[in-house]
Amino acid sequence: MVQYLHDLLGHFPELMHVGVYYLIFFNTNALSVYQGGLVDAVVPFMGESITDGTLATFLKQPGDHVEVDEPIAQIETDKVTIDVASPEAGVLQKFVAKEGDTVEPGTKIAVISKSGENVSHVAPSEKLRSKAASKPSAEKKKADKEKPKEETSLPKPKAETSPPKPKAETSPPKPKAPSPPRPKPSATEPQLPPRERERRVPMTRLRKRVATRLKDSQNTFAMLTTFNEVDMTNLMKLRSDYKEAFVEKHGVKLGLMSGFIKAAVSGLQNQPIINAVIDGDDIIYRDYIDISIAVGTPKGLVVPVIRNAEKMNFAEIEKEINTLAKKANDGSISIDEMAGGSFTISNGGVYGSLLSTPIINPPQSAILGMHSIVNRPMVVGGEIVSRPMMYIALTYDHRLIDGREAVFFLRRIKDVVEDPRRLLLDI
Repeated sequence: MVQYLHDLLGHFPELMHVGVYYLIFFNTNALSVYQGGLVDAVVPFMGESITDGTLATFLKQPGDHVEVDEPIAQIETDKVTIDVASPEAGVLQKFVAKEGDTVEPGTKIAVISKSGENVSHVAPSEKLRSKAASKPSAEKKKADKEKPKEETSLPKPKAETSPPKPKAETSPPKPKAPSPPRPKPSATEPQLPPRERERRVPMTRLRKRVATRLKDSQNTFAMLTTFNEVDMTNLMKLRSDYKEAFVEKHGVKLGLMSGFIKAAVSGLQNQPIINAVIDGDDIIYRDYIDISIAVGTPKGLVVPVIRNAEKMNFAEIEKEINTLAKKANDGSISIDEMAGGSFTISNGGVYGSLLSTPIINPPQSAILGMHSIVNRPMVVGGEIVSRPMMYIALTYDHRLIDGREAVFFLRRIKDVVEDPRRLLLDI
């Protein structure tokens, strides 16, 4: 079959890309036979909305033994990091792409030898270092040869232009003399650190994507933030009283996030405009509630989505949060698990944030910000007592949501968190 396809493509070169994708995606074993025991490792399909990525790093080096489906490289996209797996067991023969290259699905990045023959054990980094070491020496020799020529050629123009020297003093270029030197900073101005102590690092695709989306959000929405404070006493007591029984029955710990998600679901059901979005001249009302949870990872901010949160109980929410958070931190979260979402919750309190104004995650219309719990003196029943308090913030698109709806929504969050029994009685 492969030989037939090869002969056919020889007569119709314009169909070459069809044959390549056929071999890549449908007949990898045939490819290894056609190439005499060599298999190409190619970039896999990365998602419907992702057309290319950056070859971030190689996990293996030429000469290393690899197993079937063992990751040999990582592709960094705007949203997630994707592994390139070895299609066959064998020895990594060579790389045909280098780190930092922009690659598309189907791009060949490495060759795997099933037999282990003709394998180079020299890593590309060593080759680059040897080339880099030889290149400056060659350039230095070339510069040394050209240097005397420049020195001997300089006196000639001076001899020819020596008579009009007085003209140069009165000519227009004279005012340019004071422009090059910068004004000396005064003693009170801060001194910038020397360049030797600076380093320039290219932004990752994920960081660039986050930066673009956040700036677009600021430029698009008429953002306004309203605040309130929540007494966490009852929710924390509920967790403390039932944490052991909860773990024993459901196999997962009871956290505070599930309580806030349930409160947000109740608030969104009471104020459906918070769950809506502007689309052109229309307003789209969503009859489902998909809660996005902002998770900070070493590689950047990702926002996995809890689907149909209105149909889930505390245990189901906690299990889903744990699963998504684990995937986000180890880089195995998929595009589908981050797509969509109708409302976002961001918990800056895990980092110690006392108060913030979160930025809306487009194409949503609002975001709830949680913060750290701090014991503060509060007046309860005419007496001053210490209570665990949390500031909460709601940033919303004022083009769509009025202050009335925003305040009512945040009040509903406060009421449910301060008295979780309201969820049982639906009041």
